[in-house]
Amino acid sequence: MSQTAGLRQIVLDTETTGLEPREGHRIIEIGCVELINRRITRRNFHVYLNPEREVDAEAVNVHGLSNDFLADKPLFADVAREFLDFIKGAELVIHNAAFDVGFINHEFALLGSEWGAVADHCGVLDTLMLARQMHPGQKNSLDALCRRYEIDNSHRELHGALLDAEILADVYLLMTGGQVALSLGGSEGSAGGQRQDTGIRRLKANREPLRVLRADEAELAAHEARLAAIDKASGGNCVWRKLEAGT
Repeated sequence: MSQTAGLRQIVLDTETTGLEPREGHRIIEIGCVELINRRITRRNFHVYLNPEREVDAEAVNVHGLSNDFLADKPLFADVAREFLDFIKGAELVIHNAAFDVGFINHEFALLGSEWGAVADHCGVLDTLMLARQMHPGQKNSLDALCRRYEIDNSHRELHGALLDAEILADVYLLMTGGQVALSLGGSEGSAGGQRQDTGIRRLKANREPLRVLRADEAELAAHEARLAAIDKASGGNCVWRKLEAGT
């Protein structure tokens, strides 16, 4: 687990065999992207799981994960400790958190009461609820937010837990006014054994450039007058003047 000090968030997504854990549906993919102080570290957790049951046909149409593909994958019990160690103490950032948290709690419950629930280990931030507050009356699916924030998700033909977590990381940082950046100090690779070398930033290539506003003559004159007043009051010790003079 990363020992970097500061705010640690895990952007998380899951894929499942169906819609309702109370009907015996299980998690078949977990994707997590680590943020430290709102910077993407490239330290991910990603795993496919054998759900020990059939995947609903409707679900396969959404994520493309077939029973044959999942047959030789580990069970949730096999990765539960590594997964919990990765997310423990972090704030989970999830789109429609009730769905994913419900499934994770179900998986923990199957392992035994000593595993507790997500709320015992992590905080949770639901980006769907956040988006509804910020954009009331509008569509707030992940695809809709990608369009709104001009994030390129054209490669997303099917849902995938790690891919959707990466996209959501971009969306979340832009929604909340932060800069999407990679922390070069973070360790690269996936805690689930799959190295992820591709960057996450997906701003559209045709995104309009930021406008550069330059001061007009009146503003420059006012600035100069202010510097002169500061210089006079400080006995010639205006820091800005010294910077301009290179002293």
